[in-house]
Amino acid sequence: MPSQNDLLEALRQVEDPELGMDVVDLGLVYEVEVEGPKVKIIYSLTSMGCPAGPLIAGDMERVSREVPGVEDVELELVFDPPWTPDKMSDDAKFILGFG
Repeated sequence: MPSQNDLLEALRQVEDPELGMDVVDLGLVYEVEVEGPKVKIIYSLTSMGCPAGPLIAGDMERVSREVPGVEDVELELVFDPPWTPDKMSDDAKFILGFG
């Protein structure tokens, strides 16, 4: 059975092409729920009009389905709470010059 950590590690392969960093370190993945073979990923984007949104969603679904034991993936895009740079990992903040 897949774990939340398995999914988060897989999602580190998904990069925001505009910022050149993965969606986990950017703080775009808000929650990963695992119920047996079913996975729900609640995520956001850096802005509502993010042109890379469809690409990011497709990559998130693809890498999640590659995790052994995952049979169904549901993505939920939310903008509440809105993404802010303080959601980023310390490494991401350092690399992108925040804080």
